[in-house]
Amino acid sequence: MELELSDEQQVFLDATRRLLAAECPPSAVRALEHHPDGFDAGTWERGAGLGWTSLLVPEADGGGALSRHGLSDLVLVAEEFGRTVAPGPLLPVNVVADALARRGTDAQRGQVLPGLLSGSAVAAWCGRHPVAGRRDGDGLVLSGTCSPVEAADRADHLLVGVAHDGGTSQVLVPAGTAGVTVTPMAGLDLVRRFAEVRFDEVRVPADGVVGEPGAASADVERALQVACVLQCAEMVGVMDHVLSMTIEYLGDRWSFGRPLASYQALKHRVADDRVVLETCHAIATGAARAVAAEQDDAAELTSAAKAWIGPRATELVQDCVQLHGGIGVTWEHDLHLYLRRATTGRATHGTPQEHADRIAALLLDERAAPAGAAA
Repeated sequence: MELELSDEQQVFLDATRRLLAAECPPSAVRALEHHPDGFDAGTWERGAGLGWTSLLVPEADGGGALSRHGLSDLVLVAEEFGRTVAPGPLLPVNVVADALARRGTDAQRGQVLPGLLSGSAVAAWCGRHPVAGRRDGDGLVLSGTCSPVEAADRADHLLVGVAHDGGTSQVLVPAGTAGVTVTPMAGLDLVRRFAEVRFDEVRVPADGVVGEPGAASADVERALQVACVLQCAEMVGVMDHVLSMTIEYLGDRWSFGRPLASYQALKHRVADDRVVLETCHAIATGAARAVAAEQDDAAELTSAAKAWIGPRATELVQDCVQLHGGIGVTWEHDLHLYLRRATTGRATHGTPQEHADRIAALLLDERAAPAGAAA
C-alpha cells in the first residue's frame, strides 16, 4: 500500500473496511467453509458496487479508477482481503476484466463486463500456461488441462491462453461449452475454491478470440503480473494483521507477573518480524507501481515480489503461531485461517522457486540480447 493516499482512495478504503468488518468477520468466513461457492453472493455484489471489480476497466465500459492507475487502487482492496481473509473471487474477476477491457471486442466487453462489474457474474482465468490448440477455420480447437483454477466451478466465462502455430492466443470460453469439464479440487483455504478445467476438443469460434490471434504472449504475461501483484498485496495484508494480533496478545498475556511483551527474547523476534513485514510492504508496492505503469522491468519486479514475499509470509505467520503458544495451534483460534491464506498465495500462480527461475531467465535474456543483435 502507498504511504500517502488521495482523499478518494481513503474514502474508498474506509468503505471497503466497513463492509468487510460488517459482513466478513472470521465467524462468517468459518461459516462459509462448506458453501459451494465459498462466498456470499450478496456481499460480493455489494463489494462490486463499491468498485472492487471496476477499477481496471475504463469509464467508457462502466468502470473507472480513483487514481492515475486503477491497479494502485485495487491493491488496497487486495490487502484488506488479506487482513480479513475475506471470501470472494477478487483476483480472477479482475484479471479477466482487465484483459477484456484492454483487448476485448465491443461484443465481448458488452456481453461479459456488465455482469462482472455488477458482481452478478464471475469469470475465471485459466492460468499462465497455455493449453494446446489448433486452427479450425477462423476459430480454434482447444485440448489440455488447466489446474488449479480459482473460481472455475462458479465461473460463467473462462479466459484461456492457447498455444498454436508457434504463437499464443487468448480466448473467452463460456463455461457450458461442449467439451469443458470442471472438476472441483480440495483446497487448504476455507473459502477459496479451485478446480481442474479440462478441454476436450473444445471449439472456439473466431468471435471468442480476445485480441490478435497468435500474438497474445504479452497479454498472458500482463494477466500473470496483475494476478501476482494482487496476490502479493493480499499476503502482505495477512502478515500485517497477524503481526498486529500477536503484538496485542503479547501485551495482554502475562507470565510470572509480567506481560510476555516485556521479555527481551520475544521483543527481538517481533522486531525481526516487523523488519520482514516492511520489506514485503516495499517490494509489493514497487511491483504494483511497475505493473500499473507498464514499466519495462515489471515482469522482473513482479517475480521478485512473489519470490520474496511468498516464503516470508508463511514464515512470519508460523512464528506468530509459536509466539501465541498452545492457543495458536487450535482450531478455535483464527491464526490458522491466515496461515491457510498465506500458504495458498505462496503456492499458486508460480511458487517462489519458479519465480526466482523466471528472474534468472529474464536477466539471462537481457544479457544475451546485445550479443545476438551484434551478430
